[in-house]
Amino acid sequence: MFWDNYSETLDRFSLQKLQLELLRKTIRQAQHAPYYQTILSGAGITPESIRSLEDLRKIPFTTKDILRDHYPYGFLAVSRDDIVRMHSSSGTTGRPTVIFHTQHDIDEWSLLVARCMYMTGVRKSDVFQNMMGYGLFTGGIGFHYGAERLGAMVIPSGPGNTKRQIMLMREFETTVIHIIPSYALHLIKTLIEEGIDPKKELKLRIAYLGAEPHSEETRRRIEDALGVRAYNSYGLSEMNGPGVAFECTEQNGMHVWEDAYILEVIDPKTLEPVKDGEEGELVFTTLKREGMPILRYRSKDLAAVYPEPCPCGRTHRRITRIKGRTDDMLIVKGVNMYPVQIEKTLMSFPEVGSNFLIILDHKDYNDHMTIKVEVSSAMFTGDLKSLQNLRRTITERLRSEILITPDVQLVEPDSLPKSEGKAVRVIDNRHQWG
Repeated sequence: MFWDNYSETLDRFSLQKLQLELLRKTIRQAQHAPYYQTILSGAGITPESIRSLEDLRKIPFTTKDILRDHYPYGFLAVSRDDIVRMHSSSGTTGRPTVIFHTQHDIDEWSLLVARCMYMTGVRKSDVFQNMMGYGLFTGGIGFHYGAERLGAMVIPSGPGNTKRQIMLMREFETTVIHIIPSYALHLIKTLIEEGIDPKKELKLRIAYLGAEPHSEETRRRIEDALGVRAYNSYGLSEMNGPGVAFECTEQNGMHVWEDAYILEVIDPKTLEPVKDGEEGELVFTTLKREGMPILRYRSKDLAAVYPEPCPCGRTHRRITRIKGRTDDMLIVKGVNMYPVQIEKTLMSFPEVGSNFLIILDHKDYNDHMTIKVEVSSAMFTGDLKSLQNLRRTITERLRSEILITPDVQLVEPDSLPKSEGKAVRVIDNRHQWG
């Protein structure tokens, strides 16, 4: 099949030879982007100067801040008339990261996701219910296009409305779902409350878990409750979205599709490469994207490469679960956000004091965010209606900025803990939950 690509089983030498050829084409394409035109010319780099994959290290890293600094079109390598879609990830300064796609890019991305799904057993006869969000984020729509490319029937249900999700699964005999791990646990809780045995009354057999980190214990809990095989996926919007790396049926590490990306793992402090098996920061270079190729992108995601080949026979290397990040990004209900976004919003209110605290918990198997906000003495001792209006306005402004609705609690001045050193803005209690 065209999505079960021959390159999955190329030997390492042939795969690296293919990568080198694609890298040269990518550099030639990147030279059309204003940013890379300057960077590559300044470093004396041309497609012909790349004689081995090691020469990639001559190219400077690309970071999220650099992408933001050249927003919106500094990385665009084609005419704007050739762009058919853009996606965006949240930003810390009000300026997001945007990624542009040509039709060629969408087709290649769809093939990658289709390959992931086919590898784990999805076929044309399956019914795929996509419980991920659609819109500027890439998770939902990436899987949607991949499943359609396979020919499966897609139910684009989106997140939430759990009883309706269950109704759809029962009436249309859903066999495959794409879901946030924490929401999968909430779904299981609702099934139990409704007296539904998913193993007997549903047709589920595969679950794709993504958008937020989760443990092996959580995966097994989902598998045991739903009677499915659950697979871990990895992606980032700068590299398209889902489809960068995916588990095979061995469920032991995620294969990075090395005919579409070059993977480097570096020490985030020294920026030097680390050996296979050692944890480091993942760095990616696109190999097949024409609208907005990206060279040596520092993901800030921490993982390691398995030193041994996978028993499945694929030669594309595997990475471990993402261990964490080199920055302070929070992932809540599958949405990426930063404390500075919350700080920026809160500090725009003159009634708000100088201190606030973000508390993350699990409630009913779902992420829950509480934000305690100190307000001025005059506001706190004033009439109750004004305090309620302020709380409502702050909540709405935060929802607009971070795309989820937090529980905002207004508290008295100087009532929150203070530190002589760096302020503690986030207390994440979710790791205490099994």
